[in-house]
Amino acid sequence: MKAESGWPAPAKLNLFLHITGRRPDGYHTLQSLFQFLDHGDRLDFTLIDVPDVRLLTPLPGVAPAQDLTVRAARLLQQRAGVSRGVAIRLDKRLPLGGGLGGGSSDAATTLVVLNRLWEAGLDEDALAALGLELGADVPVFVRGRAAWAEGVGERLEPVEVPEPWYLVIVPPVSVATAEVFRHPELTRDSRPITISDFLAGRSHNDCEAIVRQLHPEIAAALDWLNGRTRARLTGTGACVFGAFDDRAAALAAQQAMPAGWEGFIARGCNRSPLHAALEASRM
Repeated sequence: MKAESGWPAPAKLNLFLHITGRRPDGYHTLQSLFQFLDHGDRLDFTLIDVPDVRLLTPLPGVAPAQDLTVRAARLLQQRAGVSRGVAIRLDKRLPLGGGLGGGSSDAATTLVVLNRLWEAGLDEDALAALGLELGADVPVFVRGRAAWAEGVGERLEPVEVPEPWYLVIVPPVSVATAEVFRHPELTRDSRPITISDFLAGRSHNDCEAIVRQLHPEIAAALDWLNGRTRARLTGTGACVFGAFDDRAAALAAQQAMPAGWEGFIARGCNRSPLHAALEASRM
């Protein structure tokens, strides 16, 4: 059996999120900017000679067959005609329903790493297309570059933006994305902006007002962090983040958080830690 351990499935932040319209099929069109963090889940893969996909660490309340990691492995197995199987161990460090892309990142790491271990031979475009079948956020993790996103999140343009230190606050709630997107008060007609607009600070998150209404804990985190830096919501939340010039400043803010609050500090990355690990493993 061949085993590969400790593959990163990094978190992402939505540095802004504008809802620019709604298609006839009900999907929302948007603009966003994805950046990775040097913090996330970890996955181990052990190849097996039978064509099973086994998740050794199922998540509470999630049937293994519905887990994005398992679905990604099975999708790649079927499309590439792979006859071998895999046992997967997931070290889950990112909160469910936090807006950090944990499940999507787990799926992308599974696609990218198993493509290599199984010698499936798919290129990046093919893997990203498979990822899109699993979720709109999966392709950005497959491609591994900070990206400006449009459409339903599938049209990606690599970008280079500042890589600050972030304090990420994890409120004790899980946000249902579907509930936010179907809320009647959600803004759905934001004017499209450019990267220059973003860098000049002319951006926001259209979901924030709705999430504040639905979850007072998130509103409290945003208000507290706004007293120290510009606080933002990632995706539909629940996580809230703010940028700092250096690790010491982020750490000082973390240490000042109210008792009982959870959070972590991490560096923003324009290149995914997964792809850095892949390159290092080839050297």
